[in-house]
Amino acid sequence: QVQLVESGGGLVQAGGSLRLSCAASGRTFSSNAMGWFRQAPGQERESVAAISYSGSRTYYADSVKGRFTISRDNAKNTVYLQMNNLKPEDTGVYYCAGRLGGTMGRNSYDYDYWGQGTQVTVSS
Repeated sequence: QVQLVESGGGLVQAGGSLRLSCAASGRTFSSNAMGWFRQAPGQERESVAAISYSGSRTYYADSVKGRFTISRDNAKNTVYLQMNNLKPEDTGVYYCAGRLGGTMGRNSYDYDYWGQGTQVTVSS
């Protein structure tokens, strides 16, 4: 069973940057699509970005296009989310998720395993 551990969250001022990391255990990481989701208090979990197993394809929610970049290093079993020009509305718990199979998914139900989440807080 694959386990995911997120890190890199924290408190940052608006306009600042953070880089989230998600380290995966297990040998199937390189054949799985990966995604980042976030959940603000009182709101549903929403997709932020996704990446195919090879890294050749990516997806971004409209709200983060041009500010966030998803990438992966299959040799290190790690997926990243670089977040620039952060806004207060980016605040929430960010989750890393993996999908068995190489194609990206845009919905939480597309994913098969999840990390525990890391808090991102953007102050105005």
